[in-house]
Amino acid sequence: MACELLSNWKKDLSILFYGINEPVQGDPLRDRPVSEANASILACAKYAVPGTRLTMYNLKINGRQMSIDVPGDTPLLWAIRDFFNLTGTKYGCGIGECGACTVHVDGRPLRSCILTVAAAENRQVRTIEALADDSVGARVQKAWLDLQVIQCGYCQSGQIMAAASLLMQTPRPSDDQIDFAMSGNICRCGTYPRIRAAIHQAARS
Repeated sequence: MACELLSNWKKDLSILFYGINEPVQGDPLRDRPVSEANASILACAKYAVPGTRLTMYNLKINGRQMSIDVPGDTPLLWAIRDFFNLTGTKYGCGIGECGACTVHVDGRPLRSCILTVAAAENRQVRTIEALADDSVGARVQKAWLDLQVIQCGYCQSGQIMAAASLLMQTPRPSDDQIDFAMSGNICRCGTYPRIRAAIHQAARS
């Protein structure tokens, strides 16, 4: 039963490519409490895949200590989104090339789709949900709103996380520094000029 539910849930991942961040109506897994959903995912991982070993990992996400019982090679992205319900971090390519899943790990912008739970254990992870707790992050988010950077919005949490990391390391970046730092974050809508302008505004504010 758990594997059947997980199979149905995986099919619905395709909606993420279109920027939809709402549960699918009537989805048997997403419509249930998180703890029950996790139990189904873990049951499938444990019983459907021969030799799968689950381990308890301790994660520090947005200043909170969290524990998760999964195979060590589980991408951090799935822990963030599907176990802890922090859905601001998006799934884009799954191979670390588009930047939609960018989070801060020990202050550095990393791709959570290729960073494993085991590699993230006991490191400081910050997602878009907690970015405003930092003054630089708050300035970046305000600049994004002021300049109406967002078009479809799907890539923008990753763009904002990358921009905030840049300003934390380089408070007054040049155009070249911005372009270099943001080059790994893809925007299909082509909002790059507005992204650059918003970073400059955040740096000045």
